[in-house]
Amino acid sequence: MGITAELSAFSAAISIVKLPPQVVERARFLVLDLVGNIVRARHDAESTAPMLAAVRALGMAAGNSGVFGDCARYTPAGAALLNGALGHSLDFDDTHAAGSLHPGCPVIAAALAAGQMTGASGADVLAGIIAGYEVACRTALALPAGEHYARGFHPTATCGVFGAAAAAGRVFGLNADDIASALGIALSQAAGSLQFLANGAWTKRFQVGWSGMAGLTAATLAREGFKGAADALEGKHGFLNAYAPSPNAARAVQGLGTEFELMQTAVKPYPSCRYGHAGIDAALMLRAEHAIDPAIIERVTLGLPESGMLLIGAPAAQKADPQNVVDGQFSGPFVIASALVTGSMGWDSYALLHDPRIRALLPRITCEWDAEAQTEFPANMAGKLTIVAAGRTYQRFVVTPKGEPGNFLTQDELRQKFMTLAAAVLGEDRSAHLADAVLAIDTAPGVGPLLRMASPMAGAQLAGD
Repeated sequence: MGITAELSAFSAAISIVKLPPQVVERARFLVLDLVGNIVRARHDAESTAPMLAAVRALGMAAGNSGVFGDCARYTPAGAALLNGALGHSLDFDDTHAAGSLHPGCPVIAAALAAGQMTGASGADVLAGIIAGYEVACRTALALPAGEHYARGFHPTATCGVFGAAAAAGRVFGLNADDIASALGIALSQAAGSLQFLANGAWTKRFQVGWSGMAGLTAATLAREGFKGAADALEGKHGFLNAYAPSPNAARAVQGLGTEFELMQTAVKPYPSCRYGHAGIDAALMLRAEHAIDPAIIERVTLGLPESGMLLIGAPAAQKADPQNVVDGQFSGPFVIASALVTGSMGWDSYALLHDPRIRALLPRITCEWDAEAQTEFPANMAGKLTIVAAGRTYQRFVVTPKGEPGNFLTQDELRQKFMTLAAAVLGEDRSAHLADAVLAIDTAPGVGPLLRMASPMAGAQLAGD
């Protein structure tokens, strides 16, 4: 059996009642984390208004499917696109370090849209989500993701479409052959470029939402009997061979069914590229321990692995002068400056992009390749922060950033993050009830009420309205 067939059989057969309880619990946590991101991005992200306008112009705002934080209803494709793109718009969504991707956005968006299309139970939707995480993450591991990145691809989008197709296929109740066909159809839609780094473009968000919609489309076509390409992942012209120079196909099914990559997925305590989180942790710790006054800091060095340098460290001049939110999300100097100056790095930190205190510190912060951080990668997105202030040197090496599987957030911490995002749109009470409902998703008869619960209060003015 090839890896496409094996992953498809796994996805078709997965059932909540047969899964380890800790996997089911973690899946609920990951859904909660993404929902908070979607709700806030629907209100705050600068790319939301034009994206909504385009969705309406394309006729996708006339259906029965919901988007978190939105009173309107959309077609299933429109809902998958928006939930996926909004979930990634704050760059605050989950991460799988070894696969260098954010699996939740495309997978959860596609599963929820499929659930609304069919009236599937919450348990079936959650089962589809777990299947999708495994397919997306394992596909990234087989590339491997580092070589895929080097070719300029964005694994969240390219690998995410396969996870989205598997998730939607499981929610639809497709058999293994039909899910394999869905993956073959998804192969024709696997796309996502890193060129957004050149100018802070919003395409990073869009292509993640598109992969959720594309995966839903692939599963829907397969459900209706449309034939997809065989051996979509491992074939001669399949994804792995076409998108990376030396893939290891066997890695995609290693430990399948007994080892869950979903459990290796982290959540972000800070809304920025994950490669900067170890440095933020270190900055906050050193600031608290030594009461370092930013005004007396002479220089700061953030040590990173090679992949981290690619995303948040280079080119140095651009990273030291972020002009917009995307620039800030991918600027090692900015996130470290925010942590050192304000003692925090949250979504509201981006309002400080041009704050004179931040701007004064930015030229004194540099990123460099670090051998110790490289040794830890890809198991850990480690980072080393060195601060020289008033002639004294302070250093902290963080191997496992907060939120990683080995340092995961507690349920209370996850709820706190959710409330900081959702309450601004839904209010405290409605947000708390929504969190309760999401954490009980596998007991719900359907997911439609969950989406309706996430509609903002009457009269709330949202971006794009």
